[in-house]
Formats: sequence, structure tokens, C-alpha cells
Amino acid sequence: MGIYHIFIVSKSGGLIFNYDHNIPQLEYEKTYSYPLDIKLRFENNRVTVVFGERDGVCVGHVLLTVNGQPLNYDKLPDGRDVFEFLEERENYPVNLKFGKAKITTNEKIVLASMFYPLYALAVQLSPEQGSSGILELEADTFKLRCSQTLTGIKFIVVSDLKQAGVDQLLDKLYELYADYALKNPFYSLEMPIRADLFDEHLQVAIDQIERTGFI
Repeated sequence: MGIYHIFIVSKSGGLIFNYDHNIPQLEYEKTYSYPLDIKLRFENNRVTVVFGERDGVCVGHVLLTVNGQPLNYDKLPDGRDVFEFLEERENYPVNLKFGKAKITTNEKIVLASMFYPLYALAVQLSPEQGSSGILELEADTFKLRCSQTLTGIKFIVVSDLKQAGVDQLLDKLYELYADYALKNPFYSLEMPIRADLFDEHLQVAIDQIERTGFI
């Protein structure tokens, strides 16, 4: 069980706060023989798997290390191009470690802007008037819960499927937002939240939820 991500989205759809917490590190390491039966491509400053799922390695995973050496974009520590290295038969057998790519700040901003119209679409699709929009989305490995205030601020928590107390965490998140953002004379609406006390109290709330299932 655990809390993975927390997002706060402004009423205009902008990401004003994000926090990564207990994100599982899924890594797969294997020794490959020549020729490499996985298709790689350099995308978004990462060496990404685009074809050839096997042994836990999936399309979208990124190459992390080659023979235990971490990559610098598409270069090995000695400056050699990783694609040229993998094309040369004499470099095999080779040990490769793959893992899930970390979400960058820019990608989080895009995700927040995509969730905003989906939320509005859910309201329009409702057969009843006064729909609250998306409250919960459940996938096979995580659950997303959303709470929107009367002023249109959306609080989003991504957690493990079995994590208890997420609704209480959403309420606490709103309380902390009111105390340490809205009551801050130097904070402007729609701007990113940067407050140490907000971060500290949020961490305490998350730790308590994960430990006990309630606040």
C-alpha cells in the first residue's frame, strides 16, 4: 500500500503543485546475446523500448544502464554512442537494465492540462444535473481520486489500490492549502505553491495515512 503522486490543479487547468512519494521502482536486468532482439529509439532524451516486449521489459521502458554503467542521454560514460555500441557484435554478451521512465515536470504539466478537459467532459456526459465530475479512476495497478472545491481547485491523489484513508487525505490536503497557501499574504492565486510548512505537514499526513489508514 502507499501514496504515489499528489497533484493540485488550478481552476484554469494549470498544475500548481505536484509531489512524488512512494513510487515503486520497477527495474529489469538481463544479459543479451547478439543480435539484440529489442528495438530501441532515442525519444524525449531517453533511450526507449519501442518494440520487443519480453522478460518484464515493456514498450515505453527506458534503458538505464549498460554493463552496470549509467547512460547520459544516449551516451555511455566514455562518450560512445549507445546505439553504435549495441550494433557491434564484439560487445556481446551485454548486460542491460531497463526500467519505467520517471515523469518529468513538463510531462506532469501536460497531464494536468489533459485531466482538466476530461473532468469537464465527465460533467457534460452525466445524465443527471449537478454532476461532481470525476471522483475516482481505477486501473489494474493504481487508483486516482479527485476532489474539486467550490472555486474549481482540483486535488488529485494517485495511490495503491488497497490504500485506505485517501478521502481523508484529500480533505487534509484542502485544509493545508487553505492554511499555508490562501492565508499566505505573499501567495497569488493560480501560481505554484512553494511553502515549506505546506510540504512538511503534507509529508506528516501522508506518513500517517500509510501507517494507520486514517488521519
